[in-house]
This record gives sequence, structure tokens and C-alpha cells, in this order.
Amino acid sequence: MSIRALWVVSHEKGESGKVRFSRRFPTVEFRAKSLAGTQYVAVPEDRVIPQLLLTELGLVDADKPYVEARDDCARQHRSPAVELRVDGPGGRTLWPVLIVTQGALILACLPLVEAPPEPRPPLPSLAPVSQGLALLSGLQDFLCGPGGKPEPDVLASRLAALPSVLVQVCPLGRPLDTPPPAGSVPVAVAPSPGGAQKQPAWKAGVHRGRAVVSVALTEKVRSMQYGKSSRQDLWDVYGMVMCKCEVEGVLPNVTVTLTLPPNGSPLQDILVHPCVTSLDASILTACSVDENDSSAFSGPYKFPFSPPLELFRLCSYTSQVPVPPILGSYQLKAEENHLKVNVVLKLHESVKNSFEYCEAHLPFFNKNLMGNVEVKVSSGQLEVSKEKNLLVWVLGQKFPKSREASLEGAIYFSGTVAGPTDPLCTGLTAYIKLYFRVPDLTLSGCCVDQHSVQVYSSAKPRIVTTRELVSSEYYIWNSTGDAPISSGLTVL
Repeated sequence: MSIRALWVVSHEKGESGKVRFSRRFPTVEFRAKSLAGTQYVAVPEDRVIPQLLLTELGLVDADKPYVEARDDCARQHRSPAVELRVDGPGGRTLWPVLIVTQGALILACLPLVEAPPEPRPPLPSLAPVSQGLALLSGLQDFLCGPGGKPEPDVLASRLAALPSVLVQVCPLGRPLDTPPPAGSVPVAVAPSPGGAQKQPAWKAGVHRGRAVVSVALTEKVRSMQYGKSSRQDLWDVYGMVMCKCEVEGVLPNVTVTLTLPPNGSPLQDILVHPCVTSLDASILTACSVDENDSSAFSGPYKFPFSPPLELFRLCSYTSQVPVPPILGSYQLKAEENHLKVNVVLKLHESVKNSFEYCEAHLPFFNKNLMGNVEVKVSSGQLEVSKEKNLLVWVLGQKFPKSREASLEGAIYFSGTVAGPTDPLCTGLTAYIKLYFRVPDLTLSGCCVDQHSVQVYSSAKPRIVTTRELVSSEYYIWNSTGDAPISSGLTVL
């Protein structure tokens, strides 16, 4: 598998459409031209790429004219593979261009597909797609680090180190199965006293001590709740399985099995790491774009693989679940010189009432700084950041026995200095953003039993399995104001 080109593009305010990094691989491009013949489509110049990507993702500037084919809310972007129209509508296209977004960054690459351009083969049948996404995922972890949003100077230094990273993880456009450490500078850029550790052809591990195989299952839930009968609440679930094998000597073959409860919804949009050696074709056919199929494969999902040395993402998936974990109601009422606020949060009965943390952030934009804050909460603690016009409701590790918590009171904006601004949140347009983590739980019910992890080795390693549910882009909008419409999520 090879990569023809790679881009990192920013769509942050003030520099939207700026290419922060690009790399092309001429030897791979020569192969692409030889394979495609007369149907060959050249990769356009870097100055053209940002606008093509932003247009395809619907991230064009607000002052651009409305184009239905591009801007219609019904146009959903579920697939990580898109086509870029090089010559405009009806012209030549580049496909599949793989895209991963993180905050204000867009990471994209164009893999070499050694198949006729027409008719297009189905995505699950193309190994370069999963391999390209694995590369982008590794680069995303390197650039953004564990927190997901590095400081500008930190991001700049990592972008500067990216050429050296690619020499190690993607030499001559051929990705290896050893991703760069998340947020760290590679050994070639920042040498350590111990020197670099090279990976032999037989993948001999450098681990000493008892062998350990770790499997971590994480599900991220997004939500958009409006509290209006005229708008449907939306949400979706994205899951991923991370693995690491620490074994002295030659790394063994491993099989990890995912299971669902009897009434669980089948996993969809499954993507696997290139190290997976074989796979049931029915696992890859379930797609969230298609209508629900009662005959869809519902497990168990077996993934046999030959592991790389480092921590890696074994697979990812989406799942359609019946309810979001926390339902909320948010109401604001404007008085003469203050806002009355009322919030109710309800934990669904199917969710375990045991959080590692749970917080609700209430920002207020386009107003003077806060003065008096007369707000009470029925559970947890309230933290006030007047310089940020922000209320942080710390619910802690448990909801009350009733599984319901409320916040109400009045906020006075009597300061003389203007607070933070946001062009979207004008008037009564406001939101709550929830941050939470629930250990030993997944919304889909998917789990990895440590007894189902098979390691073909005489070392008898210790098996460690974990699972957790984490919030991601979890919003509750003020029902008395306007709110943007989000598409592409499951309808509540």
C-alpha cells in the first residue's frame, strides 16, 4: 500500500484554507500514472486542495453563495472517503481521498488504489483505505497529543517535525505499521541517550518481565439536543479498540473477540488495522448509510492479527443506540439586566450511575462580563469564571438517586468590559456542553472478555481488558433561542 499525497489543512478562523503541511511522493505518483493510463488524474497544486476539501466537507465561508449540492443540511458526510472534483461538477475526480478532522485541523491523504477507476470497487474491499486511515489516525495522535487540542506553539513544533516523522512511518510513501508516539517528537528528531530502537523483520519485542496484552475499548458519544418539537434531537456513537502487546522476544499472533448483548444493535462502518490477518467479509458489509437490515451480522466479531510493537488501533466502528446517556433541558429568559437560567439533566436508567467525572459548561457570549451570579444547584458544585463568562457545574461521580439534577437562578452582566464573543451565539442562542467519562460501560453493550483474547504463545501473558464511555461534542441548546441544525446523527 502506498500514499500519493498527504495534506494538513487548517480551517481555523483567520487562516481557513491554509495548508499547514503537504507531502507528495513522486515514485508513487509515477506508479499511479502507469496503472491508470488514459484515465489518470493528476493531483492538483496545493493552493487548490484546501478549497476542494472545505467545499466537500461543507466548511465554506458564510459569505459564499448557497449551493444546494454542497450546503444542503440533508447532505451527510458519513464516509471518511470522499471524492474531490478537480475540474468542477461533471469533471474529473480524485477518489478515494481519506479525511480525518480534529478541531480546526483537516488531515487528508490520497492512497494508491491498484484497481480500475471504473466501476469503483466497494470501500470495504480496498485495503489502502483502512491502511490510509490508520496512518492519518497515527499522525492525528502525534500532532494533537492526548488532549486533542495542543497550544499553537506546540502544534507548530510538531508540524515542523512532521517531515522527519514521515521518513520513519511512511518512507517513500509506504506506511509502516508502527505509528509515532502520541504528541512526542520522534527519535530521529530528538535523540535520547539510549539511542533509537529499530524493529527487526521478525518484530522482536524489547519488553522485559511478564508478558502483558492490553485491550482497551472506548466509545465516544456525540449529541445535539434542542428541546423543541420542531427539531429532532440527534446523537451517534463511535467506538474504537486500542491494543498493545508487551512480550519478550518474538511477538505472538493474537485474536481479540468483540461481543454484543442478545438485543444489541450490530456494529457498523467497521474499519480494521492492516495487521489483521483475516476477517469475515460479513463484518465489513454493515454500513450506517444503508437502511437497517435485520439480517446484519451481530457478532461475535473476531479479529486475528500479528501485532506491531507499539500501541495501535485494532478497529473502529459506529453503533445505533436507542437513547443518549444524559437527556437535558436548557431554558434562558432575558430580563432587564440579567438572564434567568433553568437546567435539568436526567441520567438514563440504562446507564450506570458511576462517573469518573461529569461536568456541564455553560458559556455566555457577546455580553459584558458577569457581575452577580445567583444560581443554585440541586447536586454537585458550581464554579464561576467571571473573566470567561463561564459557569462550570461539577456534578461529580454520581447523580442523585432520582437520576435527575437541576440548576436555576439569575446571572447579572453588570461589568463594563466586553466578554468573549462568538458569531453563532447571539441573542438567546446558547448551549451547554457536557464532559463525562463512565468506566466499565459502553452504550452499544459491546465488550471484550479477557477470556476470549487468545494469545498463541508459550509465555502465557496476563490479559488486561477495559472499556469506557466518553462524551464528545455533547451539546444541549437553549430551547427558547435559535440553534444550528446538525445532520448526520441518529434521530432520537
